[in-house]
Amino acid sequence: MWTITGFADEVADDFEEQLALMTELGVRFIEFRSAWGVRVLDLPDAQLRLAKQMLDDAGICVSALGTDLGKVRMDDDFTVHLDRAHRAADVAWFLETSEVRGFSFYPPTGEDPAMYRKQVIDRLGRMATIVDQAGARYLHENEKGIYGDTPERCADLAAHLDPHTFRLILDPANYVQCGVRPFDEAYPLVRSATVYVHIKDATFPDGTVRPAGQGDAQIPEILHALHNDGFDGYLSVEPHLGAVDAFGALSGSGPWRTAHEALIDVLRAEDAEWA
Repeated sequence: MWTITGFADEVADDFEEQLALMTELGVRFIEFRSAWGVRVLDLPDAQLRLAKQMLDDAGICVSALGTDLGKVRMDDDFTVHLDRAHRAADVAWFLETSEVRGFSFYPPTGEDPAMYRKQVIDRLGRMATIVDQAGARYLHENEKGIYGDTPERCADLAAHLDPHTFRLILDPANYVQCGVRPFDEAYPLVRSATVYVHIKDATFPDGTVRPAGQGDAQIPEILHALHNDGFDGYLSVEPHLGAVDAFGALSGSGPWRTAHEALIDVLRAEDAEWA
């Protein structure tokens, strides 16, 4: 059975508004990226405690921390970033989640990403080891522009890092924005390491984001294949149907509903079970 979760911060900055819509829609998990306009790793301890109490009161759990780990340049100070990984471990433990979303660094503009392969693997391994101390895994998202934005490099990272501490998120729309057909070209390479899926669609050639099943990201094909092989992970609604902001996008409650309904339509067509 699949479990629906999502980036509730696309509903509103206010955490109470986020949880209210999740409750209305029956979504019992969130991918916690920000609250009150503050990134989850930057929330003061008092606000973090308040967020945990609000989550508990609403009966909503955290499927993953939507952190910005690894979303920095290769020539940025990595020592500072390791401190952020330690913070992620602490927050993951406090919010009782076993998954930490992260990235794989931006190579310098114009340089061949392959030059940085060894360094990227080393850095990811160190961060994954840190979050593992809190019983969490580092889940790598294939975002455009980072080292791991192609299925070949994502598969290579997964093959060379400890599978107990490092796995992959499959974001079909992000592959479209890199000129990759997600099911035909990416899925065969990354499926074995994929444990979590972001649900947003996108169109060729401009990468415009659309609700699930309304673009070129081959989401029905991907979900059909996942259904057939018994995938039982999270499907995370990431609408991106509003203005892009520092966290991703502020879509609002209406577009969030639209994105959620589009996913449900695809699941119904697949005759899949979800929670």
